[in-house]
Amino acid sequence: MVSCSPKSFFYLVISIWLFSGLALAKRAGITRHFKFDIKMKNVTKLCQTKNIVTVNGQFPGPTISVREGDRVIVKVVNHVQYNVSIHWHGVRQLRSGWADGPAYITQCPIQTSQSYVYNFTITGQRGTLFWHAHISWLRVTLYGPIVILPKRGVPYPFPQPFKEVPIIFGEWWKADTETIINQALQTGGAPNISDAYTFNGLPGPLYNCSSKDTFKLKVKPGKTYLLRLINAALNDELFFSIANHNLTVVEADAVYVKPFKTNIVLITPGQTTYVLLKTKHRHPNATFLMAARPYATGPAAFDNSTTAGILEYHPPSNSTKKTNKLTLLKPKLPVFNDTKLATSFSKKIRSLNSAKFPAKVPQKVDKHFFFTVGLGLSPCPKNQTCQGPNNTMLAASVNNVSFVMPKMALLQSHFFNQSRGLYTTDFPANPPFKFNYTGNPPNNIMVTSGTKVVVLPFNSSVELVMQDTSIIGAESHPLHLHGFNFFVVGLGFGNYNSKTDPAKFNLVDPAERNTVGVPSGGWVAVRFLADNPGVWFMHCHLEVHTSWGLKMAWIVMDGKRSHQKLPPPPSDLPKC
Repeated sequence: MVSCSPKSFFYLVISIWLFSGLALAKRAGITRHFKFDIKMKNVTKLCQTKNIVTVNGQFPGPTISVREGDRVIVKVVNHVQYNVSIHWHGVRQLRSGWADGPAYITQCPIQTSQSYVYNFTITGQRGTLFWHAHISWLRVTLYGPIVILPKRGVPYPFPQPFKEVPIIFGEWWKADTETIINQALQTGGAPNISDAYTFNGLPGPLYNCSSKDTFKLKVKPGKTYLLRLINAALNDELFFSIANHNLTVVEADAVYVKPFKTNIVLITPGQTTYVLLKTKHRHPNATFLMAARPYATGPAAFDNSTTAGILEYHPPSNSTKKTNKLTLLKPKLPVFNDTKLATSFSKKIRSLNSAKFPAKVPQKVDKHFFFTVGLGLSPCPKNQTCQGPNNTMLAASVNNVSFVMPKMALLQSHFFNQSRGLYTTDFPANPPFKFNYTGNPPNNIMVTSGTKVVVLPFNSSVELVMQDTSIIGAESHPLHLHGFNFFVVGLGFGNYNSKTDPAKFNLVDPAERNTVGVPSGGWVAVRFLADNPGVWFMHCHLEVHTSWGLKMAWIVMDGKRSHQKLPPPPSDLPKC
């Protein structure tokens, strides 16, 4: 028997303690602190200066860079005249609904000179998401990337890239956007369209007075770059392409997907996509335009312009040729209404569904819902002239209910059982009346309005079919669900057929997302498990449609066990 001296035993105990502590830290993550000061800043684009709302004076805003398992604490201090709230788009917020951020849904907004601490943990997620303001149209300039790296020592399920680059698309108005949307909501007409799209905050060389405002990506030959694409534009889906280069899609909405090559990426507002860019083996005698322009299907006017950046190869050491003398090659982008290409791209996205990253698709369904999504009209207030068709106001709805924002946060009123007069739990599971959804619209296209929600028992499995309508005009609608990822099990055109279409559902490796485009003149079916107690917003991520009422909320009840219940609100929760 080997004897062990007290000193040796002490070192052995210390070593075991340190090793187990490190192993635990690797699993548990660390706490990361951020400070967001909401402040005004003068910014010049397109030869015009305007005062915009920013975080820390930055546009786009700062990157939140964390690892899976980390706890994130962000103190937001409001120094501007507007009420503000921040949403961490795509973060599951498991039992941390108080930190989700949509104003009047999970919190009252942060008023001028007030602050709020958002406190949440990144659980079971890695990839690219983003944060943005979630009140009125303030997200037009209040947005930035969320980069979630895998846990330390855990590799990507694709070749390790040489470098990672966030690319965040936005939308720019010369005029004040709060004035634009407020006037539109008063008159009932459509708001003015944007003047430009932006590429990491810069419009790029294809706009007048903007050649200096161009994002440049300098690359080395024979390397793999990971581009983290984010669409933070207010009202437009975008096609993206790089001249003479193929891209490999490896992730969507912070979920790994089966890799596929493409030269065009479709990305709706609210969606994120990882793409691998493999550079050419030798230095090409050219520079390459990276461009994005809209995919638009509706009847309304839209900003039909193109934002661009430039892909530049580092010159070889023996080169004397200047970059500005090189040929600039441009990509061929699809026509603005190429629904066939948009659908083909969407259908290629499939979950990786590997042993490490399984697709946990609900195989049985407890609750079925069928929601129509689209436009409509509401009556003009008395003694007022309105700019909608026949003196009406433009509106949008889900199952013909145009959602009215409450005066107090729904989560608070739900948690303290104070729903009386604030919301009702009678949101319709099906349209109030059947019609040919994608054919000739019914005679009466007036919407109803109210603050109605759906209540779900904890851990119930949900199947939701969302059907576009042709009322006023068929249009693609990117629907975003807070608090959950869902599986996109089916997609089609025309009217959904509940008897024949479910047989075609993909229940093996469907895309897992937080935002999905309901096809123009078609439908999409999703499934999710209601395993996150709280109140969860669901809305179109075209901001104009959200403003018009294309939104609703789900209440997921507490489970029976302590870890299945929503904790009480933090003490600094803003008051209305």
